[in-house]
Amino acid sequence: MPEQTAIFAPAGARASTATIFGQVMFLVAIAIAFLALGSYVGRDLAYGTARILSFVGFGMLLVSGFGGQAFRVGPFALVWLFATSLMIGLGLGPVLAYFVSNDPAVVTQAAGGTALIVAGMGSLGFALSKDLAPWMRPLSFLVFGAVIVSLVLVLFTTGANPLISIVILGLSALLIMVDFNYVRKHATEDDVIWLATGIFVSIVNIFLSLLNLLGNR
Repeated sequence: MPEQTAIFAPAGARASTATIFGQVMFLVAIAIAFLALGSYVGRDLAYGTARILSFVGFGMLLVSGFGGQAFRVGPFALVWLFATSLMIGLGLGPVLAYFVSNDPAVVTQAAGGTALIVAGMGSLGFALSKDLAPWMRPLSFLVFGAVIVSLVLVLFTTGANPLISIVILGLSALLIMVDFNYVRKHATEDDVIWLATGIFVSIVNIFLSLLNLLGNR
């Protein structure tokens, strides 16, 4: 891996686990803020336009996942994360606006449930002494496959399948646990952006899965 200067620490420095964790979660918080901004700006978009923007955001995630070091470390990777979050937010705008207008309790419950799941699985990941890093890649591919199936169902059937939502929720929760465990055991400054991206995506997946499940009760 080519050496690059980390964006939060001097070259060659190895920050503490607490510092790296703080950096990761700070970026996650900003990414969520960009998503919220995008959903507000895009609240009146046509559903067809919003769907296209969602696919663009999903494509940007794929690019960051397979695009190499440029999408993992440095200012460009940081801008890409925030642009991706904004695009996903724009795509979610009309859907979230619908729920806020017609059933705001569902949004509140989904947000609260997401916070509890992330806190619980993150704490478990930190507490476990076992190194869970070998599970990161398989879980990521499983989540990716489940999201693809969910998108196909949305496009070619009447809507999202509750069973798929449960699968995505469960896998994303496990991935949160693995990511937090990785932060404790392996992460360096060069891992901050891609870990923040992964945790952000898992949080969005959990929230949308809960939104789908609670909205179809």
